[in-house]
Amino acid sequence: MKRRTFLQATTLGIAAPRLLFAQDKYPSKPIFWICPYGTGGNGDTRSRQIAKVMSAMLKQPIIVDNKPGAGGNIGTEAIARAKPDGYTIGLGNFAPLAVNHALFKKLNFDPFVDIVPIMLIERGPLILMVRNDSPYKTVNDIVAAAKAAPGKLSYASGGIGGTHHLSGALFENTAGVDMIHAPYKSGAAGATDLLGGQVTMMFEQMYSAMPAVKGGRLRALAITSRTRSPLLPELPTMGEAGYPAVEVLNWQGIVAPKGISSDLVRQLNAVANKALQEPEMKHYITSQGNEAGGGTPEEFAALIKSEAARWGKVVRTAKIEMD
Repeated sequence: MKRRTFLQATTLGIAAPRLLFAQDKYPSKPIFWICPYGTGGNGDTRSRQIAKVMSAMLKQPIIVDNKPGAGGNIGTEAIARAKPDGYTIGLGNFAPLAVNHALFKKLNFDPFVDIVPIMLIERGPLILMVRNDSPYKTVNDIVAAAKAAPGKLSYASGGIGGTHHLSGALFENTAGVDMIHAPYKSGAAGATDLLGGQVTMMFEQMYSAMPAVKGGRLRALAITSRTRSPLLPELPTMGEAGYPAVEVLNWQGIVAPKGISSDLVRQLNAVANKALQEPEMKHYITSQGNEAGGGTPEEFAALIKSEAARWGKVVRTAKIEMD
């Protein structure tokens, strides 16, 4: 009897570490993905697309939780304050990671300390567009008109400090012109007033601009990427138009809270890179004229650092402030 008890205890003793290992295997429960933007927008859509693919690979649900507001700060802070156990990750976007540190007087998180980059998902250019009946046929037409009448031409944006606004501010500074910034509650609202003739021009995300450009309602003058887009091969770059400094790519990636282990970072990075190679993900990204990301956490961190330095300078030079 004692021997049997000893053998049972020994067997349990051997099995216990195996059981513990199985319980600790990541992920063993659903993962929450915080999106700092509202439902229906590109950030939300891309979050749900890649979360679906990664969920199938990890064999656990990834639940997207939208926490919009304050230019992406509310959701990004929620990521930063989450438990760093790999069960809360989220979308890291251009504005809260590279712009808002210079734009807002106070942030409740440090994007360079409290956020851990996992992987870049994509980068996407913007298109400078005017109404199809506009007298401006080239970028230099706009510059000439702006210099002839300072403070008269206007450009729309989806709000202060976003890529629409910063593209316009960078263009003003580079071309040495003075224009009126017309901020709206969303890029769609700004584009609507551009169509209605209330503003002169707009730097719009390519995926949003394409229908109106293809439909002949808006005229595309240039694209903010370094090279031409295969979707609009006839459209020159801002560099070709004479303004190479006006290179703007809106980007977003996957991030986690400070304190997450390097092992989990590597695992999530490997799964995210694999997800990005899936045909459906490639189609989602390239069909919008965007460039798929991928790569290492270190490469994403370097991008954030360089972009923060660049756009911080633009914000300070243009004296952009939140109201």
